Amino acid sequence: MSKPRAFHEATLPLFAAEDEAVGSALPGRLPSYIADHRKRLRTRFMEGGATAMPDYELLELLLFRAIPRQDVKPLARELLDTFGDFNRVVTAVPARLMMVKGVGEAVVQELKIVEAAAQRMMRARVMNRPLLSSWDALLDYCHTAMAHRETEQFRILFLDRKNVLIADEEQAKGTVDHVPVYPREVVKRGLELNASALILVHNHPSGDPTPSQADITMTLQVQEAAQVLGITLHDHLIIGKSRELSFRSAGYL
Repeated sequence: MSKPRAFHEATLPLFAAEDEAVGSALPGRLPSYIADHRKRLRTRFMEGGATAMPDYELLELLLFRAIPRQDVKPLARELLDTFGDFNRVVTAVPARLMMVKGVGEAVVQELKIVEAAAQRMMRARVMNRPLLSSWDALLDYCHTAMAHRETEQFRILFLDRKNVLIADEEQAKGTVDHVPVYPREVVKRGLELNASALILVHNHPSGDPTPSQADITMTLQVQEAAQVLGITLHDHLIIGKSRELSFRSAGYL
């Protein structure tokens, strides 16, 4: 317990100094009620972690740096009302974020930094590791990267002979209900990377991971093309908002 307290005591004065410096660098000073509110939120976060805070307060913490001299609670609530929850706010496309009154480039940048950090942390858990024995980590990564996107995205995971992930690439982006996929291009890229196996992944922005007939047809076409060249298609994952579907487990492969 001593280490968190030491970190807490060391960092809060730095945050306070930062707020004061920002306030003094602009006309006037940071209003005391804003400074006090920020201090309370930071204290609660350092003592109890993110689980001690509702979504709007955690979002406020992110907005503090982007909007240094303003009460950001109304904007945090507006973002949540617009997009639904914390994850959807952070993963929303910049153009949609900028449509919310009060959101500028600084806010978008802070949110995208958090999104990139979360994805990189999850990706580190699966890169250069045998995926078939790290399945839960793979699903966590896919959900973090794709579950809250508003348009379809198609990714290919390329594996070596030991089923170690050697590359994770976005092959295509699409609309809210379609993404163009070309089986020959998928297999061609596998050959370029000297991959022995593939896992296909795409998301359904509707939230329902049930495959369409087009999804099934495309998957079987990829499997057929891959088999000819000695590449195994392990699975095709469809990522929904809160759950995923495995073609292998569902009997489509």
